[in-house]
Amino acid sequence: MPENEEVKLLGLWASPFSRRIEMALKLKGIKYDYVEENLANKSSLLLALNPIHKKVPVLVHNGKTILESHVILEYIDETWPHNPILPQDPYERSKARFFAKLIDEQIMKVGFISMARADEKGREVLAEEARELIMYLEKELVGKDYFGGKSVGFLDLVAGSMIPFCLERSWEGIGLEVTTEEKFPEYKRWIKNLEEVEIVRDCIPPREKHVEHMNNVTQRVRSS
Repeated sequence: MPENEEVKLLGLWASPFSRRIEMALKLKGIKYDYVEENLANKSSLLLALNPIHKKVPVLVHNGKTILESHVILEYIDETWPHNPILPQDPYERSKARFFAKLIDEQIMKVGFISMARADEKGREVLAEEARELIMYLEKELVGKDYFGGKSVGFLDLVAGSMIPFCLERSWEGIGLEVTTEEKFPEYKRWIKNLEEVEIVRDCIPPREKHVEHMNNVTQRVRSS
């Protein structure tokens, strides 16, 4: 990367959306400046760069602003093609994109937003819905170390940042076990593999602090 190249990431330590961008930048070996945001008191820089959604992550590359985590991941992969993140095969690439949307739209909604608003009985129903969705990922992992095969890729960054290192912690906070070793052996094996990857491990939020944060977010969602 040229010495004068500007790469800046606006993020939040607990956000799976910004953590996956950090993972991608580290995977590519891209030097970047990180700006921690407080979404309860958004900076003028964040509001100027992302006036529509006012959310993180925001990537700034040589004065250009790129928004939305899936878009940012693809931008990073196309801009710095070494250590590719997305599958090279068009069919595998389409599957990775499909499952990434499944995770960030359906699993996120069922496993966090709806669950935060539900009572205890409703949570059990939603937990089973989440298990059914995660089972699709379980089947994708059969015979693989990672979704990307032998190396960490696009779907590993999306799924890893969201499910084990975010949603699982919200479930832990409310005393709910959604994924068990018995029912999801491939998924559990995949998590162990991810935790052994330095660039992933460096970006996983601290557990206790994160569980507390997710509890606070759950309370805010419930009272909204």
